[in-house]
Amino acid sequence: FFFFLLFYMIILPSNVLIILTIWGNSQLGAPMYFFLANLAFLDICYCSVTPPRMLANFFSNRKTISYSACMAQLFFLHFLGAAETFLLIFMAYDRYVAICKPLHYTRLVSRGVCWVLVGATWAGGFIHGIVLFALSIHLPLCGPNILDNFFCDIHQLVKLACANTYIVEFLLFLSNGVVIVLCFTLLLISYIVLLLKLRTQSFKAKNKVV
Repeated sequence: FFFFLLFYMIILPSNVLIILTIWGNSQLGAPMYFFLANLAFLDICYCSVTPPRMLANFFSNRKTISYSACMAQLFFLHFLGAAETFLLIFMAYDRYVAICKPLHYTRLVSRGVCWVLVGATWAGGFIHGIVLFALSIHLPLCGPNILDNFFCDIHQLVKLACANTYIVEFLLFLSNGVVIVLCFTLLLISYIVLLLKLRTQSFKAKNKVV
């Protein structure tokens, strides 16, 4: 209990401090810090989805959660988690433009573009969350309805379903699997390109010195 509480109490003030520092300092007006502030806000929201209920259950002999609360937890968990992932991709794009196309940086990553990217982050996360919510809400549940986890997720609900879940599992694979693999691949490629670019620039700088 104390470990989870300590972890939760460290994350919240840390992210709030990041947001206040960025928004309170006019010198931190670069797009990188704008994205960082949004990432900190998303992290606050994401970390507030499951810990409060989990910490409350530590003091309860009967660890339960209502169906509506379970569905809400599932939706926000995937909504905010996907939004964070999409934002990380846009932050990688920001660094790519800054390093590989510095002369076009102010045009390609203007304030307007930043707001569009952040809006796309929230919209993409919402769509991902609502798709999984729609898949979960129609699952016929039966039996003891005991979740083998600290929080509600679609994988646990599929196990409790008393019907053929092949189609749901297939759609779940498409929704979750494609998003995870695609985002991971894009992040990996972008940072490999950045590392190669930095290595090339460093090599050229050494040759000029010689």
